[in-house]
Amino acid sequence: MDQQKTGIVPLWKPRGMTSFQAVKEVGRLLGTKKAGHTGTLDPEVDGVLPICIGRATKLVEYLTAEEKVYHGEVTIGFSTTTEDQTGEIVTEAVPEELFNSADLEHVFTSLTGTITQTPPMYSAVKVKGKRLYEYARNGETIERPSRQVTIYSLALLNAPRRNTDGTVSLSFRARCSKGTYIRTLAVSIGEKLGFPAHMSKLTREASGFFAADMCLTLDQLKQSVLSGRLDECLVSVEEALKMYPAVTVSEKDAGKVLQGAILPLPEGISFEDDPFLAVFSPNGTCLALYKQDDKRAGKMKPEKMIRTVDHPG
Repeated sequence: MDQQKTGIVPLWKPRGMTSFQAVKEVGRLLGTKKAGHTGTLDPEVDGVLPICIGRATKLVEYLTAEEKVYHGEVTIGFSTTTEDQTGEIVTEAVPEELFNSADLEHVFTSLTGTITQTPPMYSAVKVKGKRLYEYARNGETIERPSRQVTIYSLALLNAPRRNTDGTVSLSFRARCSKGTYIRTLAVSIGEKLGFPAHMSKLTREASGFFAADMCLTLDQLKQSVLSGRLDECLVSVEEALKMYPAVTVSEKDAGKVLQGAILPLPEGISFEDDPFLAVFSPNGTCLALYKQDDKRAGKMKPEKMIRTVDHPG
């Protein structure tokens, strides 16, 4: 791959592959080691996984979307150690009757809005310098800090289905904030219905700006590379940063931005709703993300340089 190639590959990660393996495979196909994803998907979860390459890797943390959309399935009848279908069974209690729509609507409504979640023991959250899954694999259970997340919408997608083993499954779509554990949400649905439950299937349909209909499979990406159409597949830094307010500066100020200068706040720009401002050159190139300078009234300073004097292209 051209050393200057920069952008985001909107990958559709398959089930059975870790996010790290997906990044490594994209890097191999594109001939670069400079690649990183914008939000981990568990191995058994498929869906949208944006992968940054080249200079776009500087933006990984800023493209980790505040809002995500998932299509999930909860199976009610037993809980597991991992809160999903990969874990060992902990408790079992199969519902004798299918749930009615009124009960389900009540439960889904009660879980919509700001809720408190405790991360699963089998998760990548760090506590006392170690990932929770490291404690779990050693048979340890430790106290975990709870967090507040937001479920913007939670919709039932089908009537409850009785499985051959007596368990009951139902599908849902959740639009939620960053940091939400859908596994834990599935368990909460079961708890509110009075039964142990686990997440039996999950697909990420959108991650901020990136949606399912934008994505490529690994095979499609490979064909694009072989046919010389990689540029058609890459989402530019400029396009990806549309989530932030933007300002275009003069040629003179663009030179200052490339040197990391502190600049006056543009007229009409406020950082009350958005923490960052994307700064563009007159030719439409995004140079940097800026933030308010709390030490200097009416000024803004660089948060992340995307182009510099040494690397302006």
